[in-house]
Amino acid sequence: MASPVTHAIIGTAGHIDHGKTALIKALTGQDTDRLKEEKERGISIDLGFAYFTLPDGSRAGIVDVPGHERFIRNMLAGAHGIDLVLFTVAADDGVMPQTEEHLDILHLLGTRRGIFVITKADLADSPRLREVRDEIELLADGSTLAGAPIIEVSSTTGLGLDKLRAEIVRQLDGFQARRATGVFRLPLDRAFVIKGHGIVVTGTAMGAEVRVGDKLRVLPSGNEVRVRSIQVHSDSVESAGLCQRVALNLTGAEKLGLARGDVLADERLDSATARFDAWMEIRPAAKRALKSNTRVRLFIGTAETIARVIVLDDAGVIAPKAAGFAQLVTEDPVVALSGDRFVIRDETNSRTLGGGVVLNPFGRRVRKPVEAYRANLRLLKDASGGDALEALINLQEGFALGAIRISTLMNIPIAEAEDALGEAPRFVRLSIGDEEGFTTRTRWDALKRFALDALATHHQAEPLSPGLEMEALRSRIPYEIGARAFRPIVDHLSRESEIVREESVLRLKSHRVQLGGEAETLGASIEAALTRAEFQPPELKQLADALKIPAGQLAHLRAVMLAMEREGRVVKIATDLYFSRAAADSARNRLVEYLNTNPKITAATFRDLLGASRKFAIAILDHFDHIGVTTRVGDARRLRSRNQP
Repeated sequence: MASPVTHAIIGTAGHIDHGKTALIKALTGQDTDRLKEEKERGISIDLGFAYFTLPDGSRAGIVDVPGHERFIRNMLAGAHGIDLVLFTVAADDGVMPQTEEHLDILHLLGTRRGIFVITKADLADSPRLREVRDEIELLADGSTLAGAPIIEVSSTTGLGLDKLRAEIVRQLDGFQARRATGVFRLPLDRAFVIKGHGIVVTGTAMGAEVRVGDKLRVLPSGNEVRVRSIQVHSDSVESAGLCQRVALNLTGAEKLGLARGDVLADERLDSATARFDAWMEIRPAAKRALKSNTRVRLFIGTAETIARVIVLDDAGVIAPKAAGFAQLVTEDPVVALSGDRFVIRDETNSRTLGGGVVLNPFGRRVRKPVEAYRANLRLLKDASGGDALEALINLQEGFALGAIRISTLMNIPIAEAEDALGEAPRFVRLSIGDEEGFTTRTRWDALKRFALDALATHHQAEPLSPGLEMEALRSRIPYEIGARAFRPIVDHLSRESEIVREESVLRLKSHRVQLGGEAETLGASIEAALTRAEFQPPELKQLADALKIPAGQLAHLRAVMLAMEREGRVVKIATDLYFSRAAADSARNRLVEYLNTNPKITAATFRDLLGASRKFAIAILDHFDHIGVTTRVGDARRLRSRNQP
């Protein structure tokens, strides 16, 4: 029977050789050094794992991180999910360089529960222990761990271990795990093969539960795998989730090359990001201000990549001990959701500069002025509920998002997102392709104004045009809307405004194509020329030559003829070929009259009926086929209906 598991992760931190691994062994009886090299050298190189048994029999996971500066990337990979940290400071050494850096990292990752453990206490006298205690209090001041208890311990003699165990139990008593999100995520810290079982991956779970049989997506690659079995602290379970150390045995992963930095996620999370917005703090250890466009090394989850920082504050810099809005553009895609914590180090990975919290997982290029963009980021940072969701939608390239997408990016349960999206009139519900989507009233009103202005401008510039093609309008709007989603959005717009859609053409209700002035004079000349030509009219270029219209004005001639067609004065038979209305009606009447007494007609017979050439007879027969007067059977036509027009 599986042991009960508490949803909390205990982590270690501290300088190399300050007794982290020995402390865990003394507390749990488990050795977290698993590599041969670690045992030979007596130092931790990679992450180690164990568990701590609470009085009720439940287990909290333990992640033991290396302290050496050369293995800082390994420390960061394990620190992202820590709920309670055991921060070691050796009594003989006191505060050391990695002590300071590890504290900076934990502060940046938002770790607020901790115990400072003065290890090797049996090697120091009381004055020295007081001195180390003072150093710790001074170091922790101003950090998230300020005021954390300090306990003196010896892993060799057992001094203080019972007191430390009691404090761990106290801090975890009634512990509320980090809020469950809408989707499960597992940033991988290990991937390996077990003979007879296949690929196994481990990590600290984030978000909702994962169950045996679930299909998961590998990010950033997008490949899919399935969960064959789940273990927590070596016990087989049917499900696992938030704040637990999880091992998953996978199917379909054999050729994917899974490794630290990959993320297994609910299949609803379908993409990684290469540009996200954040609230970022620069630590005193950075020593100088962070300038916009600086290249840094980014650590998020268990992933590491190079990123370029774009400072969104007007000054273009963030000074040490200060914070501000920034956008990170990454060389490799990363998995980031709202609320995720990250750390940045200099590009050479020699010094921690700062870090912060993700606000908008999918940022967009920001053009000046940036105040409106910053205002939405400020809401994401400080607000919640509908205010935060409104800000998130306003920041996206896409015009509207589905509720599942919104909840995923915001890192909240779908029910919470749906409740907030029900706040009318703040949000507008739309059909976007195959799903329902939401946009903000601010965006909706802006789109409506843009469409109305675009159509008014088009009508003024081209008064003879019936309107603007939908695709032409879609290509101009300042939002990303797919072609499939645009038609229902336009129909929604037309119900709320003066926009009319006629097939694929949009116009204002007030717009009517009416020939007047010079255009009417030209129209009369066209009508006269087509009437004279009867069943053998000139094509457009021939008509232009006959009317002495320059080649550069053919577009104007087409516009006039299109307007005449809408007025019913001419009939378009084929591309650049028009009949006068009288000629088209006469040809139709002759055709129907003949077919009322004959079962079918050939092109040659119809040519003779019109007294026209075969070219024009075939063109108008094709036209009558197209509008449903006749239907073609081999080389002949017959009436589609016996009803005369």
